[in-house]
Amino acid sequence: MKRDFNDILKGKIVVVGIGNIIKGDDGFGPRLIERLKNKVGATCIDTGSSPENYTRKIAKENPDTILLVDAAHINLPPGEYEILSPQDILKGGFSTHDISLTMFIDYLKTMTKANIFLLGVEPKNISIGDDMSDSVKKTLDEVSKILENKLCMKHT
Repeated sequence: MKRDFNDILKGKIVVVGIGNIIKGDDGFGPRLIERLKNKVGATCIDTGSSPENYTRKIAKENPDTILLVDAAHINLPPGEYEILSPQDILKGGFSTHDISLTMFIDYLKTMTKANIFLLGVEPKNISIGDDMSDSVKKTLDEVSKILENKLCMKHT
């Protein structure tokens, strides 16, 4: 289901970047956090490829909304993105990581009352040593500008 950022960015927001920067497009999440950190009125956390190690830090922020950002196999052309709800994620294993994203989300739900969404970006290159593809770089530029604009007036 297509969603707009305006539909989901409500209240206190935590943006969580998931991914490995040495694996090309898989670094989308951490790269986005790098661009947003200290520029937006939201808490930005780079979890690398081990988001489960950050559950307490995320919960401690007492967020209303958690936006997970990750490379995800969502059957779109490389670089295209979609905002998914937990119900959408239950339909398939979207993450490029070993941990079940569903388990991570379920755990966050038990620790917070936050609405949780996944900004999934279709990767092209995810092998160790790959550069980020041009299509995902373009999306990184686009999404960082959108979020900088949308989150500029939000409180932390």
